[in-house]
Amino acid sequence: MDGIRINKYISQCGYCSRREADRLLLQGKIYINQTIASPGDRVQTGDAVIIDGKTITPAAKEIIIAFHKPLGVVCTTSKKEKQNVIDYLHLEERVYPVGRLDKNSTGLLLLTNNGQLMDDILRGSHYHEKEYIVTVDKAISPAIYEAMEQGVPILNTMTRPCRITHRSEQRFHIILTQGLNRQIRRMCEYFGYRVRTLKRIRIMNIELGNLPEGKWRYLTETEIRKLKQLAAGKTREREDRHE
Repeated sequence: MDGIRINKYISQCGYCSRREADRLLLQGKIYINQTIASPGDRVQTGDAVIIDGKTITPAAKEIIIAFHKPLGVVCTTSKKEKQNVIDYLHLEERVYPVGRLDKNSTGLLLLTNNGQLMDDILRGSHYHEKEYIVTVDKAISPAIYEAMEQGVPILNTMTRPCRITHRSEQRFHIILTQGLNRQIRRMCEYFGYRVRTLKRIRIMNIELGNLPEGKWRYLTETEIRKLKQLAAGKTREREDRHE
């Protein structure tokens, strides 16, 4: 069959992820030429894809940036949120946050106009690693760490096994391969601890490093190449990090 699926076309244009495109389709907000598009429709050469009255076209260039998100900035593109990340960055190009960091969390956030890459990174079945530094309100015993690593019942499911490295009585590093809503905070609360600070320091092969809070940078070509390999599930992250 000729053409390209409408949700894939929209993600390749950098407008949003395929998942978000599917939501917009169900809401009847996307047109192909003068007809409301439906999930599964295909875009043919010469077709006009229109969202909110604007024709979208493939992005002129790929953009992937790393941002050190401060407290208070919200990972949304909605202008209704005064502290949205897009207004904070003031970028000329249209980009979208890859996943979320809570308003009260800080650290590494990726933003891109590559919808396919966004989908690949967020795909839970690929078990992509994300690493955080966590400080809680009281000392944690080794038994709690061990139990947390095995999995915690939250949000009507059991969290995947994770890796925790003890740093001090109230501070630890944790590596997750999933992204449930407020996952780390809920995991800690299950055992009676409250998170005081939460900072993401790594997404797959991209590290926060010494990037100052509130600043951003473009990823290097080497970082992008490795990130795409990992995102597509072509390379195991643990092995990759120790090459």
